[in-house]
Amino acid sequence: MRNIKVKEIVYLSLFISLEVVLTRFLSIQTPIVRIGFTFIPIAVSAMMFGAVFSGISAALADVIGMMLFPSGAYFPGFTLTAFLSGAIYGLFLYNKTVNLFRISVSVIIISLFINLGLDTIWIWMLTGKGLIVLLPARIIKCLIMIPTQIIIIEITWRLVVSRMKLSYHY
Repeated sequence: MRNIKVKEIVYLSLFISLEVVLTRFLSIQTPIVRIGFTFIPIAVSAMMFGAVFSGISAALADVIGMMLFPSGAYFPGFTLTAFLSGAIYGLFLYNKTVNLFRISVSVIIISLFINLGLDTIWIWMLTGKGLIVLLPARIIKCLIMIPTQIIIIEITWRLVVSRMKLSYHY
């Protein structure tokens, strides 16, 4: 693992703050589905800092958000899925040419295996509802959010990160 610079800590702190705000205040939440834009700071931090730092910042954002604005009992499974989401974005987008294919593959893997897979298992463990009851709404959410996330990450990358002339490989 490489040394982290003060500038990188500031950026990661900003992304953690954005994640907490987007998750806790600017998302639609039901007991089985959350629709929001938390993926934006996770994806951008992954493009800039890689899998490890992005995963850690996503996990920290989950823990900090839960401590500051609890919405139930803390469950470490969601922190694990947050870390894995950041790590997967980092594996596909860090130090590589960021293009629609890489963004699409990372979003599809996260949506199907992390959000639809692991998160559904965590919700099933917490609520005791049958998986057949949980899956329809979560599948619909994934079908809506996959193209939305791909488009928004692509636009965010082009408009924000590229125009600010930020280097995503320090």
